[in-house]
Amino acid sequence: MNIVETAVSNGSFKTLVAAVTAADLVATLSGPGPFTVFAPVDAAFAALPAGTVESLVKPENKGQLTGILTYHVVAGKVLSTDLSDGMKAKTVNGAEITITIADGKVKVNGAHVVLADVATSNGVIHVIDGVLLPA
Repeated sequence: MNIVETAVSNGSFKTLVAAVTAADLVATLSGPGPFTVFAPVDAAFAALPAGTVESLVKPENKGQLTGILTYHVVAGKVLSTDLSDGMKAKTVNGAEITITIADGKVKVNGAHVVLADVATSNGVIHVIDGVLLPA
């Protein structure tokens, strides 16, 4: 299964899948890739201020939503074993994310990686507990 199919079948990414659909990114993330996706679970979206997700999925906010979602994607397949403390990675939206590793725990811009290296046919998913917001 590709990244989108894997996210749909998992069941913990309903908000992410709805956002990817609203931003017209399903075809892209179902494409050949490879991609590395730092995928926030539903609880991460629920922790955002009230109304944030509802506002972002409106058609008039598609550009902003696309910018946020592509900030969670790195071109290429980056496994957890490829990550190092202080590492910076350029996201598909052009901005960088920073990886920190302390006491065996990996963070991406402060969001914890709760499950790493979920293999898909077109890349890899790392499950995170926060939504990454570009500056």
